[in-house]
Amino acid sequence: MTKRIVARIDIKGPNLVKGIHLEGLRVLGEPHEFASHHFASGADELIYMDVVASLFGRNSFDHIISDTCKDVFIPLTVGGGIRTLKDIERVLKFGADKVAINTAAVNNPGFVKEAASAFGSSTIVVAIESIKTGPSEYLAFTDCGREHTGLNVVEWAKKIEEQGAGEILLTSVDREGTGEGLDQELIKLISDATSIPIIAHGGIGKKEHVKEAFEINDQIGAIAMASCIHYEHVLSNQKLKKNEQEGNDDYLQNRRVNKKITPFSLADLKCYLQKNNIKVPSSLKEYTQYAN
Repeated sequence: MTKRIVARIDIKGPNLVKGIHLEGLRVLGEPHEFASHHFASGADELIYMDVVASLFGRNSFDHIISDTCKDVFIPLTVGGGIRTLKDIERVLKFGADKVAINTAAVNNPGFVKEAASAFGSSTIVVAIESIKTGPSEYLAFTDCGREHTGLNVVEWAKKIEEQGAGEILLTSVDREGTGEGLDQELIKLISDATSIPIIAHGGIGKKEHVKEAFEINDQIGAIAMASCIHYEHVLSNQKLKKNEQEGNDDYLQNRRVNKKITPFSLADLKCYLQKNNIKVPSSLKEYTQYAN
């Protein structure tokens, strides 16, 4: 199976942000600039996630979507504040290819079925934010791991598959932003319980983590990452600017990176994976020219 590499871009207001455990968000720059960079480096897909949409009751960053789609020509998934069929229709109209749903699905699992019927299962991704609460026990959360749902992630994954979800975006909140590697136990629990593709997210700290994850579990169709590739762009570009005087820009100003994270470009990653006999698509034929 061809494996996909997904660049995840978390957005707060006009800025790309990054945190640890989905908290302590720090401004890194403009979403469109990072999206363009990752596209040129070989990303197969993008995920735009408004990480405060549910908290503030908003669901619109349409101009960021439309600006990106003018010169970034890979599939784009948009999530955050998607509550109605009209919300889905709107973001698709502005250029998104898929939507990621979390809170609305938890509040009304039937919404997943309605959305899949209206737009096709391949358009509907259900995001699961998981926190480990005991030995082999994981619960699902919403609002970037802040809101407890009481749902067991395995049972919840089975439920959304029944409702027609096309993919699961599976985030380990415990690992997210730490650079400690994906939670393989969590991924195995979900892959054993369901048959739909999994986009694994949370914990990538070096290229080896991606290779190991693809080798261990065939059901991982894609891995989403942020810290490693965002920090690579920050460290190599001294002219990055944020859009507005909003948020903590300490990382942007000082270029400090978690010691457990070894930044890399997607071009480097793809070359590394191909050398290790892991099949990945060439989103850009010339992506190898970006690799060292």
